[in-house]
Amino acid sequence: MAMVFALGIVTQSAHAQTFNVLYRFTGGSDGASPYAGVTLDRAGNLYGTATFGGSRNCDYGGDAGCGTVFKLSHKGTGWVFSLLYGFTGGSDGWWPFTSVTLGADGSVYGTTLYGGGTGCLAGCGTVFKLKPPPNLCRSVSCPWTKTEIYQFTGGLDGGDPEGSLTFDASGNIFGTTSYAQDNQYYGSVYELSPFNGGWTPSDLYTFTDYYTGGGSGGGVVFDKYGNLWGTSELGGRRTCYTGSGDPCGLIFELTPSGSGWTYKTVYQFDSSVGGSPTGNLIFDESGNLYGTLAINGPYGNGGVYQFNPSTGVLTVLYSFAGNGESAAGPQGGVVRDKAGNLYGVDPYKGAHGVGFVFELTPSNGGWIYTDLHDFGSGSDGEYPYGTLALDANGNLYGTNTGGVVFEITP
Repeated sequence: MAMVFALGIVTQSAHAQTFNVLYRFTGGSDGASPYAGVTLDRAGNLYGTATFGGSRNCDYGGDAGCGTVFKLSHKGTGWVFSLLYGFTGGSDGWWPFTSVTLGADGSVYGTTLYGGGTGCLAGCGTVFKLKPPPNLCRSVSCPWTKTEIYQFTGGLDGGDPEGSLTFDASGNIFGTTSYAQDNQYYGSVYELSPFNGGWTPSDLYTFTDYYTGGGSGGGVVFDKYGNLWGTSELGGRRTCYTGSGDPCGLIFELTPSGSGWTYKTVYQFDSSVGGSPTGNLIFDESGNLYGTLAINGPYGNGGVYQFNPSTGVLTVLYSFAGNGESAAGPQGGVVRDKAGNLYGVDPYKGAHGVGFVFELTPSNGGWIYTDLHDFGSGSDGEYPYGTLALDANGNLYGTNTGGVVFEITP
């Protein structure tokens, strides 16, 4: 295992950015606690999920609500909120926990953490599709049509899907689950293929051993060769938690092989680098991977890393300070602009202790760290977890579990 540290970092405080609250959830029928971030379409509209809230309570969710799917339409200088769907629990699913993915036809795809079938106590989770109304219906209140694509069983297909969905060029869906019933399985990588008006599921890989991986909550991403890459919060032989022996996590690759896929662990994290990889992975133009770690690392509280698949070298770009095992490091992965700058969130630290947004700028072989915004100063919300969205003008969009959809403009 090879690693290097690129910690020659200059720290800057926030500069020139403008922070705007685009929408604040009421906790009622519109939803509550938008955990997962937002997704941009080509017109600049935002789509996302609120994990809790809505008009229906759920059997195991109590009065927290079953969750909703929403859209914020960009209208001139303002934004218009639309409720696309409110989950009802049971077989319909509940608690959408991930960002949504937009299909080629404008449909919205996502997952619920629970509900669906009866293979797990609270349901093992679902994959859903929301189809937009016909073009003739111009009102924001026009209903979207919800279809349940798949119900997880808790067997080899896993359960509790936490990672966002990925499409290939043929319209197949790929994703990950994090756990399953009775810890018999530790999650999976799956494919859903459109067929004859429905969807055919395939289990590409199932984590069946505590040390080979599990808790894959970040989804998967394709490289330019058609291979799938992802991370597992568990897995590996290097422990990150004193006493428990829990492993630090790993990076894996799935390569198409005949009619199936070949799994390979390509990197095992350890406490000196950081552990518990969280959020989505991204590639740059040179084929390097970027991601975030929630615990441990050179300064104790996780950080941002780059991994070169060709050389197997992992570089720690920035390490956050803190208690190494508190899992209080950055969440949600990072996004990257055309200049190579990286943007992410940390849900726990910052000036008020309830999270912040940061930027890492490459400079002379190192990275300049900039704090873009600290939450908790008033009506701006708190605890950001989800992946940020970045538009062509350099505007950042995100959510926090305090019930806010926000924008940061350069």
